Amino acid sequence: MIQWATKLYIGDQLINKKDKAIRKINKRKITNDVYCIALASNLHNLFDIMNANELLFPYYNRTDIKIIGLAKGESEALNLVQDMLMEVYHNTGGFNVREYFT
Repeated sequence: MIQWATKLYIGDQLINKKDKAIRKINKRKITNDVYCIALASNLHNLFDIMNANELLFPYYNRTDIKIIGLAKGESEALNLVQDMLMEVYHNTGGFNVREYFT
């Protein structure tokens, strides 16, 4: 089940199309070059970065995933993750992103 963060980080190229992208993801429709940033499924990692179309797989119907960011393209997703990590470090002095974003 997809959960959306209250404070959703959005890449610059997706700001004007944010609502459309969220609707498509919620309705399990194909998106074009939209990447999701989620809390890591593996507790040893910080984030999962995936193409939104990956969420169409049945596995994600029975697995909880919390999306905290959306970006247009892989490079923008990586830049957004970098900004998010810098914010976490600046505000907490560490990298406990799971605690910071929940």
